Amino acid sequence: MRSHYCGHLNESHIDQTVTLCGWVHRRRDHGGVIFLDLRDREGIAQVVVDPDTEEAFARADRVRSEYVIRLTGRVRNRPEGTTNPEMPTGMIEVLGKELEILNASETPPFQLDEHTNVGEDVRLKYRYMDLRRPEIQNRLAFRSKVTNAIRNYLDGAGFLDVETPILTKATPEGARDYLVPSRTHPGSFFALPQSPQLFKQLLMVSGMDRYYQIAKCFRDEDLRADRQPEFTQIDIEASFVNEEDVMAVAENMVRKLFKDLLDVELPEFPRMPYSEAMSRYGSDKPDLRIPLELVDVDDLMRQVEFKVFSGPASDPKGRVCALRVPGGASLSRKEIDDYTKYVGIYGAKGLAWIKVNELDKGIDGLQSPIVKNMTNVVMEMMARLEAQDGDIIFFGAGKATTVNESIGALRIKLGHDLNMVQGEWAPLWVVDFPMFEEDDTGRWTAIHHPFTAPSCDPEMLEKDPGAALSRAYDMVLNGTELGGGSIRIHSPEMQRTVFRALNISDDEANEKFGFLLDALKFGAPPHGGLAFGLDRLIMLMTGAQSIRDVIAFPKTQTAACVMTAAPSTVDPKQLREVGIRLRQADEK
Repeated sequence: MRSHYCGHLNESHIDQTVTLCGWVHRRRDHGGVIFLDLRDREGIAQVVVDPDTEEAFARADRVRSEYVIRLTGRVRNRPEGTTNPEMPTGMIEVLGKELEILNASETPPFQLDEHTNVGEDVRLKYRYMDLRRPEIQNRLAFRSKVTNAIRNYLDGAGFLDVETPILTKATPEGARDYLVPSRTHPGSFFALPQSPQLFKQLLMVSGMDRYYQIAKCFRDEDLRADRQPEFTQIDIEASFVNEEDVMAVAENMVRKLFKDLLDVELPEFPRMPYSEAMSRYGSDKPDLRIPLELVDVDDLMRQVEFKVFSGPASDPKGRVCALRVPGGASLSRKEIDDYTKYVGIYGAKGLAWIKVNELDKGIDGLQSPIVKNMTNVVMEMMARLEAQDGDIIFFGAGKATTVNESIGALRIKLGHDLNMVQGEWAPLWVVDFPMFEEDDTGRWTAIHHPFTAPSCDPEMLEKDPGAALSRAYDMVLNGTELGGGSIRIHSPEMQRTVFRALNISDDEANEKFGFLLDALKFGAPPHGGLAFGLDRLIMLMTGAQSIRDVIAFPKTQTAACVMTAAPSTVDPKQLREVGIRLRQADEK
């Protein structure tokens, strides 16, 4: 139906007759001459229709925004003074000769060129309209290029693209499963996979050697900007590899993506142990572009009588840290109060601070309601922090996990609010994660997942689970975890030892993971891999604010699709077929 895409026209097409199809992006009537901006996937072309072409002009007079039309005309130079060098087609226009209205449009729910003030719920309800916006189409086109480049890279590196099941068995992997009732097996359920973790390990046992998949994953968990109930994962696994092998494949792939698609040479990927990342940044995915660091002051705070500090400093599970912000003494009291409210979101009960006005005056040069409670250590602390006039020092005190989360988040917010972000890209490998962490009940839980190999033997692991490190690694970029992986357990003895540490009995392990334990008995090779969040990667590479902006049909933060009104009720007959009866909300 067309000879060219709108966005492909340029000066090389002058004097050619072309046929275009697309949507009317904008219509303007300039003294009897009608200008149409015609839009398709590749861009916008300006069309001019004058009264000399009576039939085309009459139809152009009827069209409005988002009408679908087919137009034939001659390409010509734009008149002097009307060119637009910022636009790919800005040097030419099409003089329309024939115009066919293929479909009319009602008034759009929002203007596609004035979308910034439109609420997200409205945009997602009419997502098929929102997807017409050039910036969204460009992101999805870029996403297609990324997935194609990933396939080419991994195919070239000897990896095989293998699909794994969507309907599978419910297994505990850290989040809640989405369950699917079985009609043919009444009372039983499939689960949608949180990841292809167990299947890719079985593929290694089967001798596939190198596997990858761009896989759909499903997790029923609370959402935020970089989470969706269904998301896409670049899944990679290989046999007879160690950590360095897997990290090299992943790093080289990401470097090639950035170079080929963005013309960006990523800087060095430093390695940082998990313990150092938590100590210095309060996060296992630190944004190294922000030059602020947490400094431990537990040893000093044990010496003060101020219980708010001395209590956590003396608690093995507590922490007191300081965050020096150069130039931060200019913050107003209202701004400090706002930051106090901000850390409260993360569980902090308050935010202590000291302004450094004139350090050479000693304690008299410090401004804070808490200085009087730490006169015996405050100047030593200033020296440790390398404080200077004009700084502000913020403090976090309490349970270590809460301090890390709250002050780590404050570090990021201050970095952005005070324009302290340095550089565009800061990649990082975080390594040497603990195998386990204690939950609120004192039970061990896996930091990554229960199939991650520890760096010690089974005897040492059983003796002191809390001291065991894992053979895991996470790739971080600009404070976002792009991907994570590990060397897997390939020994049945080690796998059962890990299950026991997690308080999973042999009977429970056989019930939930018997197929994996059986497979490990039959010559499982050493293997490991890594999974990237494709949506997060595209979000970072395109500068989007949320992964919802790089997914064609995303869910809201309440895990709902407002366009299709999903989730929704189903016909009672369907429920009866799978043996389910809904209980009323007031039923006990």
